[in-house]
Amino acid sequence: MRAFLRREIRFFVPALFAGLLLRLLFFFCCARVTDDSRFYADIAKNWLSHGIYGITNEGAIVPTLTRLPGYPAFLAFVFAIFGADHFKTVFVLQILADLGTCLLVADIARRSCAGEASRDRVTKAAFLLAALCPFLANYASVALTETFEILFTALALDSAIAGLDTLQSDNAASIRKFLLSGLATGVVILLRPDGGILLASLGLYVLVLLLRRGSSNQMRMSIARAGLIIAITALIPLAPWTLRNWHNLQRFQPLAPRYANEQDEQVPYGFNRWVRTWMAEYVSVEEIYWPIPGEEVDASRLPERAFDFAEQRQATLDILSAYNEDHSISPELDDRFAMLAAERVRAHPLRYYVGLPIIRVADMWLRPRTELLPPDVRWWEFNDDPQWSVLAVGFGIINLFYVLAALIGVFRFRSIRYAGLLIGFLLLRSAFLGTLENPEPRYTLECYPIVIVLAANGLLARP
Repeated sequence: MRAFLRREIRFFVPALFAGLLLRLLFFFCCARVTDDSRFYADIAKNWLSHGIYGITNEGAIVPTLTRLPGYPAFLAFVFAIFGADHFKTVFVLQILADLGTCLLVADIARRSCAGEASRDRVTKAAFLLAALCPFLANYASVALTETFEILFTALALDSAIAGLDTLQSDNAASIRKFLLSGLATGVVILLRPDGGILLASLGLYVLVLLLRRGSSNQMRMSIARAGLIIAITALIPLAPWTLRNWHNLQRFQPLAPRYANEQDEQVPYGFNRWVRTWMAEYVSVEEIYWPIPGEEVDASRLPERAFDFAEQRQATLDILSAYNEDHSISPELDDRFAMLAAERVRAHPLRYYVGLPIIRVADMWLRPRTELLPPDVRWWEFNDDPQWSVLAVGFGIINLFYVLAALIGVFRFRSIRYAGLLIGFLLLRSAFLGTLENPEPRYTLECYPIVIVLAANGLLARP
């Protein structure tokens, strides 16, 4: 890849500069510090100033395990050098990291292209698609985990593929690549618990290689060693976090809790299950799911699929009316949600376990990725300012282009090396996302390096 970069310097420098300009545009116009960002920052500042990995609660610092330490550690590093809450530096470093992702995506595309004659143009196309991707550029100026998750996901996959490429020719080099892949996977997991899906994808691919016919015993031993190296190096970084939780909080918690709740915090499981019986799109996340508990909820915003018949509609409205009295979910109210959910699941199990998960995944993949931009969440109603409606439609078209181009790559998987690893990760992550009750489009961004690689190979590769 280095030799190719030097040879094609006249292409990569302008393309890199264009990618930088796009990211600077989002930096100056749309940089965001969200509520989650402030939560991460609070942990980072307490960790830095008091040596306590915790949150500020009524003036006291309370140890927490609701967020994994990857992103708070990055923020603490930045704050230690540039001062507390210096988010501009955070954004600049994330922009540089995102540009590094573009190079990794290009390298994955180059290694995965089976056709020698088309390898150069596939590499260039992948780099350009990554550099000019507005969705990656947007999140580079948001103080959330996405940029680094995407970077280290790309690094883990690129290193794993490089290790498999050199498995027979250079044993020492392949071991170094697998070590790097494992460490990068460990960083992904330390950023957010769903990073474990990457480790599962790598493990499943190694298992398939082991079971493949025609491999010699020596090759199988090398493949098994590769899987073991990746697994061990990915899980080792979790050890200090797990020991800390056990020692300080008397809780075995290798990751973060499913609902990011504190030890003594009530989780409204009944409410969450009820939401999964009708949730299908991101708009309901903003209008219903996020406001509960704590804010007034407009029951008229519920879609018709939230009710199966008139009596159930009235029961649902009664429960939400009771919630709106004090904006909290008591155990008794949560039981009412749970009974309503059980009734709906019994009546339509296929809808709950198959239909709605598929629709939620489709919404995450196909929705215009403007959740952090000014366009109204109900963009399809076109009741927004014209420029924001145009932006939403434009982002939707761009996203559709990336997805459709990647689908071409999926259908041409026989001409793409390591297609099983790449497509397997997409499928496994999508299946997991379907189980969530909050279909946020950002959860698919970790797949975008693979989307771009598949798109570049699908559009330009020739056997």
